[in-house]
Amino acid sequence: MSQQYNIAVVGASGAVGEEIFRVLSEHAFPVASILPLASANSAGESIECCGKNYTIEELTETVFEGRDIDIAFFSAGGSISEKYAPYAVEAGAVVIDNTSHFRMDPNVPLVVPEVNPEDIAAWRETGIIANPNCSTIQMVLALKPLYDLYGSMKRVDVATYQATSGAGKKGMEELVKQMQDFFAFKLDETQIEAFQHQIALNVIPHIDVPQPNGYTKEEMKMVNETNKILHADIAVSATCVRVPVLRSHSEAVTVTFDEGVDVDLDKVRLALSAFPNVEVMDDLENAIYPMPIVSTDTDTTFVGRIRKDTYAPNILHLWVVADQIRVGAATNSVRIAEKWIEMERV
Repeated sequence: MSQQYNIAVVGASGAVGEEIFRVLSEHAFPVASILPLASANSAGESIECCGKNYTIEELTETVFEGRDIDIAFFSAGGSISEKYAPYAVEAGAVVIDNTSHFRMDPNVPLVVPEVNPEDIAAWRETGIIANPNCSTIQMVLALKPLYDLYGSMKRVDVATYQATSGAGKKGMEELVKQMQDFFAFKLDETQIEAFQHQIALNVIPHIDVPQPNGYTKEEMKMVNETNKILHADIAVSATCVRVPVLRSHSEAVTVTFDEGVDVDLDKVRLALSAFPNVEVMDDLENAIYPMPIVSTDTDTTFVGRIRKDTYAPNILHLWVVADQIRVGAATNSVRIAEKWIEMERV
């Protein structure tokens, strides 16, 4: 019988935590037991995973002691990971952290398994593996085969169209409530809590905290994380926008390759199609291209609207769409765990 693993999930009642349970079940992950953890408000609630029911327990400083946890998924916010992840590591678990807290720590590997699986080996430095930002994950899944195809890239410009689920359950609920208020002719009375402005029938070019350079923290995550994952020095500029979509992020990506590169669209499509968990949908004549309704509830990153720039032969334009709760969070976390197991068995 193959080895099974004791799993903890911190943030078990949140959108990503719930999705992690689904992905573990769908991937037939070798689970021995599950320890679902959340705040005192959610303690006592029941979750189902891999055909068994488990009761959520309160996350405390001592909850990992004597539990023999092998893998602990964290998805409850940066401050929670900062405080409690060291307790999980001290108790013997490898932590796979879905928050931004550890991502740029030089001693913590930042991993997209299809892109830089070799970095997982550095987990022993801290006992922690960081899961990148959701928008970064789907973008580097499209960039990596192109980087390999042409040997490098000079610049990446990206505009994101991010779903309300990026703000968790409260973000999705706020969009639904505001749309209900719109159809009830009560939009002028609607509550605005999850976002800076009304999100229904609107787009908001503001995600996360403003930075001194005029970008937001979300945008700088994409800049810094992309280079750490690809082990590169690429000029990256991002504009991150919240849109009234429930789930799945979309990105308009422009890649500038080195001078002298003449982009070959057939080779680009072939490289993307051959890359793990990437699917090309690119038939504009027949209105076939990635959209949130196509990617939602899948583990695939979809790429379309692939076209060469009309002015410069070394510039390529892409449209990239993925379910950010799965590809950008839960599925990437589980894939990290699967690759970690594979590497530890060698």
